[in-house]
Amino acid sequence: MSKLVHQGHLARKRFGQNFLQDGNIIDSIVSAIHPLPDQAMVEIGPGLGALTEPVAERIDHMTVIELDRDLAARLATHPFLNSKLTIVQQDAMTVDFAELSRQLGQPLRVFGNLPYNISTPLMFHLFGYTQAIRDMHFMLQKEVVNRLVAGPDSKAYGRLSVMAQYYCQIIPVLEVPPTSFRPAPKVDSAVVRLVPYAELPYPVSDLQVLARITSQAFNQRRKTVRNSLGNLFTAEQLKELGIDPILRAENITVAQYCHLANWLAENPSQQE
Repeated sequence: MSKLVHQGHLARKRFGQNFLQDGNIIDSIVSAIHPLPDQAMVEIGPGLGALTEPVAERIDHMTVIELDRDLAARLATHPFLNSKLTIVQQDAMTVDFAELSRQLGQPLRVFGNLPYNISTPLMFHLFGYTQAIRDMHFMLQKEVVNRLVAGPDSKAYGRLSVMAQYYCQIIPVLEVPPTSFRPAPKVDSAVVRLVPYAELPYPVSDLQVLARITSQAFNQRRKTVRNSLGNLFTAEQLKELGIDPILRAENITVAQYCHLANWLAENPSQQE
């Protein structure tokens, strides 16, 4: 049988499908998630149900979001799961998680083995709904988890680090080898917990400004901020805001990026 076939399902490359099959790893992930009855559990990309089944054993009902029509149909006819699931056959990138939270009457607990080809844009989508989310547990490429938790002065620190740490406390949970999947991916994986802050440590008045500054700085990360952000701030202004103009993007803390964004939002004439 092809290595791409698992439990009779052909893994689709365009959906980035790799199915978790290691029982010990699955038990560890479910224990870390710790689902409780009456909580609004939402799984993104349930696939063949490797996490869905053990989570559903602990609770009465959960929502799953599955883009693959065949897998959604398979879950709908599953002898144990079908009565416990609300199946949303939709791209998670288009789901309104605030509306889902309103429907379920409480903040969401979101989890999933995310397809690696959409994990970063999907997290940015979810960051827009953190007020409707209690926590998130995701299996991701280990490199992405390293970027999520990275601090300044490291190569892994980038725009994803800043934006994720703006919204959430981030806790690595466990590492997962390629052999835990079928088909085995070519990279190591890891599970991470993201807990949205009840009160943001560094509130920003205009998130589009923060997004613009971080994009611009990290897209030219080898340049000094005097050059990469030169159209937004003069060297004198950077100094007045406590930032040495000869620093690079990776040397600036989350708090400093937020400070820059708030200043620029208050001085819009500085923007092109």
